[in-house]
Amino acid sequence: MTNLTRRATFGLALAAPALLFTTRRALAAEPEIYAENGIAIDGSDPVAYFAGNGPVAGGAAALSWKGASWQFSDARNAAAFEADPKAYAPQFGGYCAYAASRGYLAPTIPEAWTIHDGQLFLNASLRARTLWLRDIEGNIAKGRANWPGILG
Repeated sequence: MTNLTRRATFGLALAAPALLFTTRRALAAEPEIYAENGIAIDGSDPVAYFAGNGPVAGGAAALSWKGASWQFSDARNAAAFEADPKAYAPQFGGYCAYAASRGYLAPTIPEAWTIHDGQLFLNASLRARTLWLRDIEGNIAKGRANWPGILG
């Protein structure tokens, strides 16, 4: 029988969550689009962000794209999205852009948003958005480098 020292036991205890995370990621890939209950951006209209309005509740129209339901405040915004969804959908699949720059996935809230170079980026919180804004270009580059491997 092997006797574990306190240090070894402590080390195993610290490693266990990492092993669970690694196993989980190996078993199932994350959805390409972050959508709670199947609804992207918590039901906010993605096109409305580009008018500088921030999150505007959708519901007047809806479309399905990449396995998620996208909600719109009016038919005109739904038509614009349908014509070019990549122009309006948030980068990093709507997952937190700051988290992507750090190499992991995190959910987002519609209120933590940024339009940069004509693209929508969402963050997990207003605090994450503050950190994101400190180096947008660097964070985008890191996120894009990390992105292919993050989804699993």
